[in-house]
Amino acid sequence: MDDIVKAAMAKWPNVPDCFGWLGLDARGNWYMRDDRVQAAGAFPASKGSLLQHEKLIEFIQRNYAADAQGRWFFQNGPQRVFVDLENTPWVWRLQPDGRVFTHTGIEVQTQDSLLDESGRLYLVTDMGPGLVHSADMVLAADWVDGGRWTPTVVEHAVMSKRFGFVRQPR
Repeated sequence: MDDIVKAAMAKWPNVPDCFGWLGLDARGNWYMRDDRVQAAGAFPASKGSLLQHEKLIEFIQRNYAADAQGRWFFQNGPQRVFVDLENTPWVWRLQPDGRVFTHTGIEVQTQDSLLDESGRLYLVTDMGPGLVHSADMVLAADWVDGGRWTPTVVEHAVMSKRFGFVRQPR
C-alpha cells in the first residue's frame, strides 16, 4: 500500500466502509458506480462509468487487497471501498514468453488450471484464483494444447465458495 494511504489509516482509523461504488469486470476494467447506477441494479448488469484516468487506476491497483472474509477492496486513504466482482478478484494477462500477470501488473506463478461450463479458463496462482482475459484465449488454447496446462472442470457457481472470495460484499 502507498505510504500516504497508511498514514491516512493511522490518522483516521474509524472511517466507515463503502459498498457498491466500485466494480471490477471480467476484463480487469474498473467501474465507478454512483447512487443512480446502484439503484438501476447489481454489478455487472448495471456497470456504471468505466474508469479511464490512468493515475487513478494505478492508485486503485496499488491499494487493492482482500480482508479475512474474502471481500476485495480498494484502500482509499482511511476508507475501504469494497469491490463488486463480475467474476474473480484477478484477471490474468498472458505473455508470449510464458509469463502471467495480474490485471494490476504483478507477475504470478500458476499452480492449476480450471475450465467452467461456459468454457471460461481460470488459473490458480500463488496470488489466488483468476480468470484468463478473453483477449488472451488464443494463446491460452495453445498452451493447453501444448500440455502446459490440463484444466479440470469446475462449476462457475462454486468458484467463489471454493476459493473464498465474495463477489458482492455488503
